[in-house]
Amino acid sequence: MEDAWVHLQQFTSARIALGRTGTSIPLKEMLAFRLAHAHARDAVYSLLEVDALQQACSEAFRLPVRVLHSQAADREVYLQRPDKGRQLDAVSVAALQDLPPEDLGKNIAFVITDGLSATAVNVHALPLLSLVLPALLESGYSLSPLHLVRQGRVAVGDAVGALLQARLVVVLIGERPGLSSPDSMGVYLTFAPQPGLTDEARNCISNIRPGGLSSEMAAARLAHLVRNALRQGLSGVHLKDDLMDGLLT
Repeated sequence: MEDAWVHLQQFTSARIALGRTGTSIPLKEMLAFRLAHAHARDAVYSLLEVDALQQACSEAFRLPVRVLHSQAADREVYLQRPDKGRQLDAVSVAALQDLPPEDLGKNIAFVITDGLSATAVNVHALPLLSLVLPALLESGYSLSPLHLVRQGRVAVGDAVGALLQARLVVVLIGERPGLSSPDSMGVYLTFAPQPGLTDEARNCISNIRPGGLSSEMAAARLAHLVRNALRQGLSGVHLKDDLMDGLLT
């Protein structure tokens, strides 16, 4: 008898209707599962391609691109001590404190960090920025220099944004890899960034990857959120992501 779930496979990458051999799933599916698990583990330990991103962003956007580091000295510390990934190390703090006045007080600061999948950021950060930065500049917003942060978590953007005295910080970060999405990137937006803020103060655009949310749609949503956040002076639970409402009416 045909599995009633088979026709649903076309709508999802979830592992459904795998079939069985005796009381077990088929060998092919078991091997596919193990391969997906290996890809997810590789993503967690992947490295941010700092030199390539720095050069590509500098050439594409004509903005200074600086490299910072969290307090997590290496990947093992990063995974075991999430708090250290949320804070900048002393060298990075000093570098931001020494910036010239013309680099401070901009409308928007963009921070790019590895998170739990540097693979996602290496692949998807530049395409997204290539779409959203020209749109924001065309709208008249001022941008801080771009900052790449090694071993960073979402909240490290608050530290960067506060030291840059930016009105708004946008963090591009690799998301926790799933068994079908080792390359998923997220974007977090926070108005008036300050250390100590928690997740309700942020807006999130998630699952940016070919099998999820396209760079084009993510860029449109991000530009929409940025404009509304700066106009209304808020973000997080108080800022409605109503872009789709406008498209559907």
